[in-house]
Amino acid sequence: MNAVLAAADELVAATRAWRVEPARDPKVEALALAVAANLPVLLWGEPGIGKSATLQQLADGLGTPLETVIASVHEPSDFSGLPIVGDSPATDGVPMAPPDWAVRLARGGTGLLFFDELSSAPPAVQAALLRVVLERRVGSLHLPTAVRIVAAANPPTSAADGWHLAPPLANRFVHLHWTHDARTVARGLSGTWPAVTVPTVEPARAASALARARGAVAGFLTARPGLAHHLPSDTEARGGAWPSPRTWEMALRLLTFHHSCGTGREALSLALVGAVGDGPGLEFVTYLDNLDLPDPERVLADPDAFRLPERGDRQLAFLTAVISAVQGRVDQRRWEAAWVVLEKAVTAGVPDVAARAAMDLAALREPSWPVPASIDAFAEVLHLSGRLT
Repeated sequence: MNAVLAAADELVAATRAWRVEPARDPKVEALALAVAANLPVLLWGEPGIGKSATLQQLADGLGTPLETVIASVHEPSDFSGLPIVGDSPATDGVPMAPPDWAVRLARGGTGLLFFDELSSAPPAVQAALLRVVLERRVGSLHLPTAVRIVAAANPPTSAADGWHLAPPLANRFVHLHWTHDARTVARGLSGTWPAVTVPTVEPARAASALARARGAVAGFLTARPGLAHHLPSDTEARGGAWPSPRTWEMALRLLTFHHSCGTGREALSLALVGAVGDGPGLEFVTYLDNLDLPDPERVLADPDAFRLPERGDRQLAFLTAVISAVQGRVDQRRWEAAWVVLEKAVTAGVPDVAARAAMDLAALREPSWPVPASIDAFAEVLHLSGRLT
């Protein structure tokens, strides 16, 4: 190698050498939360503010390779696959050959797949990407479950020949707005950037975390049914986050991972808003702040020791969480403890709040288990539902 260029390359390498330090950045934490939950994420931000560098750090933290695909320079067939005609297409069909990046991810079994410049991709390419994001299929190849998907888009005002995202594609992402902090940039260029840490699931919390999340989401949507699905009327809003059954399922998973990993409240708020939209997301976050539900696992361990919440929405959320916890691990002791909980709803004068929970709980009964006396309060609704004969 030319000695002059060798010295130059060595100096270039020195300028790219950084150290990292622990630091809390809510948007980075929200990204890591969504990636840990295996939800597709879309980063919205101006060019050159560090989206790609953050993803490389995240991939390094996960110990997984990063595959970058510039969506705007590809054709639809690059994602749907190219037909390869074999010896007997009439009997064997025509397989669709995937691109090399998909083959590398499939062979490795894991990876972080990064679609850059998504908003610069024409509608036909966006349509082809739908199957990759939703079904994880590229041609005839199925991407492993462990592969995480992240995309980046520049706002239409700064994207060359930018397009608004099609609503079906936009509704499959958690949308995070990426900005830069001048102080972080200054410290980074001095040699130290903030570390990107991946949230760790605590197995002991997992069952209770899912039950609490189910209760919270079900309680909120019961109180606000109009927010279960709302497609915005203007084109720009349709290309962002908006509430649908699909995105509420994403919110459920984000909340479950938050409870299980102990992520920060601000990061959770950003992720939830990024899933279901500004208005519904902020309303849901406020609802969570005021919910303060007891741990359903502790209640099932000692059902006589707890008090039923006074607010109707909290009662519904709590009872849903308790039944979800029983469904996660069904045995006679837990099933009977749940009936003690439902009996308190009857005693409190709100049997209607517990009716749905009673139907779900009755469906879990094994034939050998005795019928508890507290079931009498729900006899009529259980007879109508066929759960009690």
